[in-house]
Amino acid sequence: MDSKYNFQYFQGNSLSDLFAEDIKDASYGFILNYPATARWAAYPNEKKYFIQDGSSEASKTSFDKICQKEPWKNLAVLGDRIPGIVIISPPKSLIGYWQEHFGFKHSNIEMMDCSTYLNDLSQSERFDKLITLFPFDRLNPEKHAIDSDTHYRLLSKATLDELGVQCPKYKTYNLHTCSLEDIELPEFPYLIKTSHGLSGEGTYIIKTPSDLDYCLEEIRKYLKIKMLDTIIVSEFVKNEVQNYCVQFYVNKVGDITLVGTTRQLVTSEGNYLGGLIDYRNTDMSKFFEMIAAIGQYAHKQGYFGVIGFDVLEDRDGQLYAIDANFRVNGSTPLCLQRHTLLGLGKEVAKYSSDYRMEGTLDSILVALKPEIDRKDLIILSALEKAKYGKIYTEIYAIASAESLEEMEYIEQKLQDKGLQWLT
Repeated sequence: MDSKYNFQYFQGNSLSDLFAEDIKDASYGFILNYPATARWAAYPNEKKYFIQDGSSEASKTSFDKICQKEPWKNLAVLGDRIPGIVIISPPKSLIGYWQEHFGFKHSNIEMMDCSTYLNDLSQSERFDKLITLFPFDRLNPEKHAIDSDTHYRLLSKATLDELGVQCPKYKTYNLHTCSLEDIELPEFPYLIKTSHGLSGEGTYIIKTPSDLDYCLEEIRKYLKIKMLDTIIVSEFVKNEVQNYCVQFYVNKVGDITLVGTTRQLVTSEGNYLGGLIDYRNTDMSKFFEMIAAIGQYAHKQGYFGVIGFDVLEDRDGQLYAIDANFRVNGSTPLCLQRHTLLGLGKEVAKYSSDYRMEGTLDSILVALKPEIDRKDLIILSALEKAKYGKIYTEIYAIASAESLEEMEYIEQKLQDKGLQWLT
């Protein structure tokens, strides 16, 4: 590792342990869901902290993803020191599985009414500060653990060049002062991004005129519903050989702890599928300069918490930061399994949010018991659904193995037992 820095890996296995030293000054809770803008949302973010989660009602991020699958995934690894606030309770069988396999009590689940929870939290005497993935318009600003204006600005894709690291060249356009027709676009390929897209939404890879037409149509839809102020037109990194998500924790005094680095699994359209990690052989030292710069910047802004930044490496070994997420990231739970899995001789693991299997969760826990007991498969989130009278379960999970070769064998065995990877 780079001798200039003495960054060390986090030694715990929960989000509570990561935040432990920074939550002693007040009573903290963790709101585990994102805000939303769909009609079902009791508290849509539509005043100040715009989030691009779908340009039309039909394309909005679904209720079950925002309020069930995603929050439960982080609840699985939250640990016992921070109350986890959810508006839909996980199934009892899922909680029982978590208790057995993660070793946490999960007695700190704070179930709240989805129609009143932000009002209740704003007036709560129990919680002084609330950790969030994204600021909420309707949560009292003083209740946000990170100043809400600061957090919103940090999460903007327009702030990337302020972080002090190499990134693709880009230009930012305020669509209230500049019309789409007046923007000078580069030659193909390039990217257009909305400022605060959720889970790949609002990022458009422009390679053809039809790509551009679709992108501009989407942006106009966002403008029509008044959910967008800013877009970014960015250079396209050519000759990419790796796509990483580098994660670390910066505490209130600016000290940095390594969380892990995953190789990102994305579709050709740029949609996030999950991450692959090699706990033993990943050398994070090549990212140390970037970690130090981003950590220092975040600390100066008053931020503490998890940071995950996406990095593309080209064939010349150049590293380009293409996004920075000042929040718990999709693959953070995967990184937190480092010591548990290394202790079992498992050096390689893969996280995916796209598993599905026929049957109820109870039946799946029985069918996959040997793999679950060996931690070949770790279930983070599971939601039962029905289609044409048949019950199936959508699963967020981690597959783990001693090597990539064994990973292929384990994945094939799981597939033979009925576990499907949809993408």
